[in-house]
Amino acid sequence: MGLLSLGTPLDWHESKKHNEHVRDNGITQLINIFRQHYNRDNDRFFWGDEVEYMLVDLDEQSKTAKLAIDKDFVLDDLNDETKSLPKAQENNVLFHPEYGRYMIEATPAKPYDGTRLEDYVYVEDNMIKRRELSTDELPKHIKPLTITAFPRMGCGTFTSPPAKPIGPASQSLFLPDEIINRHARFPTLTANIRKRKGHKVAMNLPMYPDKRTKLLDDSIPTNRQLFKSDKEPHIGASKPGHVYMDSMGFGMGSSCLQITMQCENIDQARYLYDALVPVAPILLSLTGAAPIFKGYLVDQDVRWNVICGAVDDRTFVEKSEEPYPNYHLFGGLDIDEKENLQVNNHSVNAYGDLQDLYTKDGKPIQRVPKSRYGSVDNYLGDHNYDTSYFKDAFNDLNAPINSKIYKRLINDKSGQFDKYLANHFAHLFIRDPLVIFSERINQDNKLSNDHFENLQSTNWQTLRFKPPALYESDTNGKIDFSDKPGWRVEFRPMEVQVTDFENAAFSSFITLLSRAILKFRPNFYIPISKVELNMTLAHRVDSVLNDKFWFKSMDSWNLDYHDFTGYDFTWFDRFLMEGNDVLEDGPVYLKGYASSASLAGMNGRTNGNGVANHTQMNGSIAKNKKGCEGKTVEDVNDVDDFGMDQRYTINEIINGDGKFPGLISLIIKLIATELVPESCQHCPNTKCAQTLIRLKFYLLLVSKRASGEIPTAAHWMRHKVLNNPNYEQDSKVSEAINYELMEDIDKLTQLSDKELVTEFFGDVISDYLLNHKAPSR
Repeated sequence: MGLLSLGTPLDWHESKKHNEHVRDNGITQLINIFRQHYNRDNDRFFWGDEVEYMLVDLDEQSKTAKLAIDKDFVLDDLNDETKSLPKAQENNVLFHPEYGRYMIEATPAKPYDGTRLEDYVYVEDNMIKRRELSTDELPKHIKPLTITAFPRMGCGTFTSPPAKPIGPASQSLFLPDEIINRHARFPTLTANIRKRKGHKVAMNLPMYPDKRTKLLDDSIPTNRQLFKSDKEPHIGASKPGHVYMDSMGFGMGSSCLQITMQCENIDQARYLYDALVPVAPILLSLTGAAPIFKGYLVDQDVRWNVICGAVDDRTFVEKSEEPYPNYHLFGGLDIDEKENLQVNNHSVNAYGDLQDLYTKDGKPIQRVPKSRYGSVDNYLGDHNYDTSYFKDAFNDLNAPINSKIYKRLINDKSGQFDKYLANHFAHLFIRDPLVIFSERINQDNKLSNDHFENLQSTNWQTLRFKPPALYESDTNGKIDFSDKPGWRVEFRPMEVQVTDFENAAFSSFITLLSRAILKFRPNFYIPISKVELNMTLAHRVDSVLNDKFWFKSMDSWNLDYHDFTGYDFTWFDRFLMEGNDVLEDGPVYLKGYASSASLAGMNGRTNGNGVANHTQMNGSIAKNKKGCEGKTVEDVNDVDDFGMDQRYTINEIINGDGKFPGLISLIIKLIATELVPESCQHCPNTKCAQTLIRLKFYLLLVSKRASGEIPTAAHWMRHKVLNNPNYEQDSKVSEAINYELMEDIDKLTQLSDKELVTEFFGDVISDYLLNHKAPSR
């Protein structure tokens, strides 16, 4: 998580004196990065994933499930050359710290090769090894589970061993500081967000309404007087009918699945970044896995807004909100005290600056609409790529920027920052650095990029545009870039899934989609404001089934849908099984159908697993239950004024609408035309065939989740709670229910309970999983 430096982290009141120094030098470092790497080209498409695990203590005797906060030694052991590091390296695995002391992050030690078909299934084998390696280091009752949010975090004694919520870093009413990683950066980050903000973070999630639900969070202590902040929920921080959370740990202590991809050059990376921006809320909805927070069923399915609130360091004035009684409008900002400062008596200029309001170091105080954890606010533009779809009107959020930074970048003599790149980084640099290490205040800007990364890595958006690092040249002034990461795009919205199979499936899906985007060059641009609406929709309960999302009209993708006819799930069997690729009149159609008429001839056929072909499958989907009309999330027209964007179900976006291709068709054509070796054809018993079949089931998982044929993890968890005999229809998830849910998740992780696996994955996928292990590389 972010930049882990060694040294002494400064308290906010000391570190804020260095904010402008970090920004100025961070931009100098960025300019040096661009000068070193701007013309870098022909890098290979490498990719990697990050999976975050929670260490859960499953006590069979007491029937409790708690977060283990004393087993973080496992990270030291897995990174110790004298202990388990050699075994991890042998299995191409690296383990990293995360925010929670009960958390582990794991990645491949070396990236996967995006040109190799087998690497798209090797990712699952690698994930299996990670879980095995960490499990081997732990007592048998401690389980490394991939759950997005621990259901009872913040409820009584939810840690093992017990710890009380009396810590000075978070000052939380619910979370002890002992859940925070021991590295000095993490408690300092927690405290500095609170100190900059001038009050604690506050997240309020709507309770899931049930027959006996009391629309009042009765877990909030009424009489604690340990810290001044203890009174905040009673003076405006908590909302009726909502679950109140007051600590960074509720958000940064959740888990996710992230994918990073290296592109050929900066221009390709900018196009891929932009193309994935509208995809982000679709994948957030599709991977929804967080219907429970602080022991309550909540009326949403995902974690995203919780993390946004958990690191929201904005002051009252930056949010344009009246402060709590006797709280300071400017929080912990370094300002000269003035009389009669009010929220709404200052005009705002084009940069988002509040007129005549500055911190002591001269930085304008701004209106900041969003937390530093949020969805993307600006496209980068594709004008230097060969697509040129982008129009200025797509960047319609008017996100604030640091005008000083913008002018410096746009006027840089190298000419490498056009207005879109300058705007992107100037927007990131409206933020203050949250943790500064005293030993790293002064850096060599030609060799270090720590100041840049300090702000880059604490802007947590749905996508991250990742420049390379600065590298030292050899004696001849040259740098060998072959083994050094280049221009990358990180895809960040997905929730972590319960099983390695699911996490591998979504990792491969988004990476294959990215390669398909670069090959077929679709136009996915829609106004950023509509992407923002989609992010709100993605939070809704079962939004994957019940809601329509803005997306580029399928006939405006700049693709000829005839070129994708036949690239559905039947392609895999036609390719692998001799005889399945011949129509009644004899023609072979391995590479797709010759015409839509040929496609009509396939109606009624199924693939080898009883799954109907693409067109027929769409016809069997449950119809969309509700849509939206007008100009807000609640009221938006299905078609915009120009007819270029429409509202679609996720099923239509993923699986197509019967006429136009969905995202899966793009992926299948990519596999068929780019990734399959020439030697692999009509070969059902070869390793290549096993790889293709595994990929088919990855895509089938995504397809069936999109169609509603199998549930999202969030839907499944909610269903398990609502149908548990211990559930009292009050929206509360008791210790007993939580234990049974974690026990079921552990069984699912191991694929050890056929009934559970079938309930979760459906008949077709479960039958395959229970009979076929992941092929290893």
